[in-house]
Amino acid sequence: MSNYNNNKQMAVKIRLSRHGKKDYAFYHIVVADSRSPRDGRFIEKIGTYNPNTNPATINLDCDKALKWLNYGAQPTDTCRAILSYKGVLLKKHLLGGVKKGVFTEEVAEQRLNEWLEAKNAKIQEKKDRLLQEKKEGKKIVIERESKVNEAKASAVAKKRLEAVQKEAEAKAAAEAEPETESASFVETPAATEQTNA
Repeated sequence: MSNYNNNKQMAVKIRLSRHGKKDYAFYHIVVADSRSPRDGRFIEKIGTYNPNTNPATINLDCDKALKWLNYGAQPTDTCRAILSYKGVLLKKHLLGGVKKGVFTEEVAEQRLNEWLEAKNAKIQEKKDRLLQEKKEGKKIVIERESKVNEAKASAVAKKRLEAVQKEAEAKAAAEAEPETESASFVETPAATEQTNA
């Protein structure tokens, strides 16, 4: 029985372990036995992945990830994409070429560095583009708000002007009414004599 346990190999996966609040997931990139639960026991934590930022924030120990890949750990689809994004799979491929004698280790390192520089340039370009779009979006929002504010201000000014005109008309009407009222209430002497009789 013990001989069976010693020969049995553990199926190791590189996968994500969910953390964070509800509707705001934050993941740890872990090496774990494939039979353990998603957020359960793991062998080693090799990085973090935050998809809530744009672009997503990935902190990964590339050397540990490469070590586990060489041990035979199988990444999940998402982790494979993350490892590819960070250049770990390319590095493994290039080291395989070095072992076969296709090229030297210096050439492999140079190719990896060129790829990483190009990748970092793309990421920085995306960040700059998003920042520019955000600034332009703010300008558009400010322009819309200023137009709305101008429309509101003109409407308020129009209402005030109408109120002032109504008030002036009411004053003029009030000044004209007392003269007509006093004339209508003047009693004539003949009317008073008739009432007395």
